[in-house]
Amino acid sequence: MRRFLFEFSESFLIAIRSVFGNKMRAVLTTLGIVIGIVSVTAMATIVSGIEQGFEQDIASLGTDVVYIERWPWVSGPGFKWWEYINRPRIDQDLSDALNRKARLIAGATAVVSTGRTAKSEHESIARISIQGTQANYPRVQEVDLAEGYFYTEVDELAARSVAVIGAGVAEKLWPFGTALGKTMQIGGNRYRVIGILKREGEGAEGVSGNDFGAFVPITAFQRHFGTRWRDASIRARVAPGVALEDAKDEIRGIVRVERQLEAGEADNFEINEQASLREAIAPIKNAIFGIGIGLTALALLVGGIGVMNIMFVTVKERTREIGIRKAVGARRISILMQFLIEAIVICMVGGILGVALSIPLSMVISLVLPAELGVGIVLIAFSICVGIGTIFGLAPAWTAARSIPIEALRYE
Repeated sequence: MRRFLFEFSESFLIAIRSVFGNKMRAVLTTLGIVIGIVSVTAMATIVSGIEQGFEQDIASLGTDVVYIERWPWVSGPGFKWWEYINRPRIDQDLSDALNRKARLIAGATAVVSTGRTAKSEHESIARISIQGTQANYPRVQEVDLAEGYFYTEVDELAARSVAVIGAGVAEKLWPFGTALGKTMQIGGNRYRVIGILKREGEGAEGVSGNDFGAFVPITAFQRHFGTRWRDASIRARVAPGVALEDAKDEIRGIVRVERQLEAGEADNFEINEQASLREAIAPIKNAIFGIGIGLTALALLVGGIGVMNIMFVTVKERTREIGIRKAVGARRISILMQFLIEAIVICMVGGILGVALSIPLSMVISLVLPAELGVGIVLIAFSICVGIGTIFGLAPAWTAARSIPIEALRYE
């Protein structure tokens, strides 16, 4: 072990002297490695950002919340849209029935939505998301308020024109001072702001859906925007300690009774959940990752060939040195280790330069996607460098190790 450590340290020092003795050649040799490492880290950062953005978006759906709707979220081959478009509309009555009859859910609420302009006295937003909900909405989906309160059942029954707005809407319409208590116009109708949501994390599209949205009582929504041609989304939260599938079975039975379906008839509604989206998105994420790995592998292959080429040149240039070392008793493993470590060092130099360039690039990517250059990605990059140095440096190192001492000493 002591001998191995001595030979390793000696080979490492020789490799360092050789690399830094030919700085320009080392830098030019590592150019392909630099490009490959930048590509790997950029691709890993982008994939990580897409995944984080997707997780943030899908987390807002709730793992214990199911959605009773007319259309399925995920459709496979042979999707017959005309069968779904002819289904009866989903309305608020279903949520009322679930709240009365269901025992395995914490609550159900109806949500209808549209897009409208929003105006204050001096500012306006071309289009925000308007969601009309029942007053029990916070019991079903989490609502984080920075200021004010969420509307009550009294507000809903009286169809009061009150609104809980997102942080983005508040900042845009009232850049100076608070929006709480102010009056705004939504689609030409006056609403009083009674609550402001906390700013949410940025999603896959750059902003949170609720940051530029507003919640209003469903009765006020019906009065101002109408619901005759709109489908509601019935959202039901599973009670604590209840299995999701058990709750879905109960919901399905209640909804079938409410829609007067016979035992042999198929459901004319869908019960959507977060898991179905995850299953549908997984192949897309894998495809993006696979394409990215394929493209970056080409850059790394070119860089590895460049390292192999320069190492063969280095072996030729130092043939007499190899002969002298063998003549004084150097073993094959020592020669092999020397040139193999030199190849790895060259690749590590490329890795350091590549990571240094990747840091500002990741900052640019983070402006669009919620991602950063993590320690794990950096470790992967350096592991790749060691792997490339080992794989593409092995042939030149083996050539040096197998050289015959007498012929090496005669080499001019």
